Amino acid sequence: MQGLEITVLLGLSMLVGTVLAPRLRVATPLVLLVIGLALGFIPELRQIELPPETVLLLFLPVMLFREAWTTSLRSVRRSLRYIIPMSTLLVVASAFAVAGVATWMGVPWEAALVLGAAVAPPDATAVAALGRLLPAKTFMKLKAESLTNDGTALVLYAIAVALLLGDQITPLQITGMVLLSYLGGAAAGIAVAALAFFALRRMQSTLTINLTLVLVPFVAFLIAEIIEASGVLAVVFAGLIVAWVSPRITTAISRRAADATWPFGVYLLNGALFVLIGLEVQLVLHEISPSEIGILLLITLAAWIALFIVRYLFQWLFSPFSRPPAAASRSLRHRSRVVSTVSGFRGAVSLAIALSVPTVTAAGDPVPGRDAIVFVTAGVIVLTLLVQGPLLPVVIRWAKLPSDDAAIEEYELAERAISGAALAALDELAVEHGVSDRVRDRARREGYERLELANARAVARQRAAEERDLAELDASLDDESPSAMGPIPPGASNDDDREPSSGAVSRPPTDGRVIDSTADAGAGAARPMTGPFEMLAVSDDIDVTQRSPLLRHKEAQRLRLAILDRKREVLLRLRREGTIDDLVARKILAGLDLEEIRARGADKTVE
Repeated sequence: MQGLEITVLLGLSMLVGTVLAPRLRVATPLVLLVIGLALGFIPELRQIELPPETVLLLFLPVMLFREAWTTSLRSVRRSLRYIIPMSTLLVVASAFAVAGVATWMGVPWEAALVLGAAVAPPDATAVAALGRLLPAKTFMKLKAESLTNDGTALVLYAIAVALLLGDQITPLQITGMVLLSYLGGAAAGIAVAALAFFALRRMQSTLTINLTLVLVPFVAFLIAEIIEASGVLAVVFAGLIVAWVSPRITTAISRRAADATWPFGVYLLNGALFVLIGLEVQLVLHEISPSEIGILLLITLAAWIALFIVRYLFQWLFSPFSRPPAAASRSLRHRSRVVSTVSGFRGAVSLAIALSVPTVTAAGDPVPGRDAIVFVTAGVIVLTLLVQGPLLPVVIRWAKLPSDDAAIEEYELAERAISGAALAALDELAVEHGVSDRVRDRARREGYERLELANARAVARQRAAEERDLAELDASLDDESPSAMGPIPPGASNDDDREPSSGAVSRPPTDGRVIDSTADAGAGAARPMTGPFEMLAVSDDIDVTQRSPLLRHKEAQRLRLAILDRKREVLLRLRREGTIDDLVARKILAGLDLEEIRARGADKTVE
């Protein structure tokens, strides 16, 4: 098929999947995978192959950079006890467990070890797409694990392929490969992030800023590949660092543009990848002889079950070192391990590893077991997505993990903190920017209204949480299950549409009197204009040609921008001190950016 035909086919498939998924109440990646499997029954479409270089060099850098960008650095630091063993030791244990099962069922040991390396690491993009129902802390830990475990898997893959091709690997070489993969990947990511920092801080154009950000993951991946380190880790390190420093070196309009375009671009790549995985599974299935399909299906099922068992047992054995919450009971820890086990999805990285296996040895002979590697890897991916995906919401409901309101509480805390800091500095900012008392007092009234609104939202959420707890208590006592009210997220409260219930300050009057054109003539009456429109009136005693309204507008603009700068400064300090999470700070920063864009005006934001 021609490139244009493939592009149209992928676009139509993603459109159909996006429309059907909400109606079927199924995650969109699952629908796209099924569409790809269905399209694979058409012989002409099975000619579409997914080169491993395409996944590793086109899809992965962008998707991993976006996932790293939206990962909490604070959560990563606090969960290192969990992330390090899960992204290293668990990958090795899973690989050898799958290799052992496959060898027992007739696959050559070297090929079985390649298979184990391929299916061992959970995939970051699959976790991000299907794990949104998880509690925030669990989701972030699993996401951080899946971002860093590919380095271990790729080292194992290199060792296994060398053995498969008949090469000799010494323990010293293995140690060097591990160190180069991790340390080299981290160094490449840090170096690229440093270059991006010095480049971005000198840029003001939205276009150049976002083009530079697009280049960061590809440059990081390229440098890591050149020195034979882990390109995945390089992209992850670069993404985490650039996301942390971005608020200080980019502009408000560039951040809003990036937040609008990156999710859409990643969605397109992710959707196309799931459709292509479905087509690739059909291609592999039709290339295997019918006599081998039965045993390969059994190996696939056995490998999938082995991954389940090893992941659960590993978490159980390492639970004393993961520092569980003090209030967590044994039952709760067990349910948490089950949820984490079901959340271990496999995806694009596994398939890319399997497809990267050479077809012939140095002597020109076919590589033994390659077809089995590709078939079983594709089968495990399908099982994790089509079985674990729909099963995860059921398991989450069964687990009844405690609700996590920490993000909401931190959001409310940060909103009140930055509003209070801006009010405290208002007089200083007014003097610094030459703002009149009239404009300053109006800003003060607006600031107090915003602060009272934030307080009202916090009170409303606390009351909702109390009602929810009482409802759950009644349900446990009466053996009933009424629907308890959940926490009200910031911005979702009905208080947005009405004044705070207690102690509210009325909205300040406007500077000019706006009077309806149908009012009686007299002082302050409207003066009609010719044509179909009528001009909103101003008081007769104000000369619209004088410069005072323009001056007041410019003063208000300067003061507004100074207030936003002070709020942003306090917000980043709260993030730096660890008082609020990175993602909470990013959410509030997005609101401040929108306010800045409105304050500057449309003519000042087009770059």
